[in-house]
Amino acid sequence: MLLYRELDETGPYRAAIDAAGAEPVLVQAGEPFDPSAFAGVLLTGGEDVNPALYGQNRHPLTEASDDVRDAEECRVIAAALSLDMPLLAICRGQQILNVQNGGTLIQHVENVSLHQTSPRDKSQPAHTVDIVPGTLLAGIAGTEHKTWQVNSRHHQALDRIGPGLRVAAQSPDGVIEALERPGKRFMLAVQWHPEDQSPVSAEQRKLFDAFVSQL
Repeated sequence: MLLYRELDETGPYRAAIDAAGAEPVLVQAGEPFDPSAFAGVLLTGGEDVNPALYGQNRHPLTEASDDVRDAEECRVIAAALSLDMPLLAICRGQQILNVQNGGTLIQHVENVSLHQTSPRDKSQPAHTVDIVPGTLLAGIAGTEHKTWQVNSRHHQALDRIGPGLRVAAQSPDGVIEALERPGKRFMLAVQWHPEDQSPVSAEQRKLFDAFVSQL
C-alpha cells in the first residue's frame, strides 16, 4: 500500500500499518509514482494546505504550503475515488481530502488550545469526539463506543464539507473530527493522530485494522 508521506522509515505511521499486517511503501513529495499500482493509500499529517485551492486568501497564521505535495495528494485522492481504492487520511490528510472534494477549511480555529496535545507526550488525549451513529466510523468503533478520547495537534479544521462527503465525528466545540465518503469501499479521514498512541491503543488500532482489511 502507498504511505504518502512519511520522512522516517521507522516512523509511527509505518509502525501502525505494520502492526495491522500490511506492507507500506513510502513515497515522498516529488517522487514519481503511479497511484493505481497500490492497493490503498494512507495520507499523513503535515503542513497547511494552500488556501488558494479553496478560494481564500492566506490567514496570517496559516503555515507556508507545499504546492507539490498539495497537487500530488489531490491526484492520489482522485485516483482513489476513480478506482475505489481504500483510503485512510490523518490530520492534514482529512483537510486535503475535503478540499479536493470541493470543501473549505477554517484557517485558524478559535479554541486552538483544546486541539493541542502536550508536545511532551503526543499520545495523551486532548478531548473527546462524538461519533455519528450509522457511519463507517461508528461501525469500526462498535456500538459500545459512542465517544472516543483522542489526542490532537492542529490549528486548522474543516469548514464547508465537500459534496459527497459526510461528517462522522465532532469534538465538543463543534470541530469536525472525522469525515467519510459513503458509497466507496473505504474512505475515512480523522483529524487526530491515532498513530501517535504508541503502542497504538486497542481503540485506535481499530482504524488501521479496518483499513488494512479492505486492501
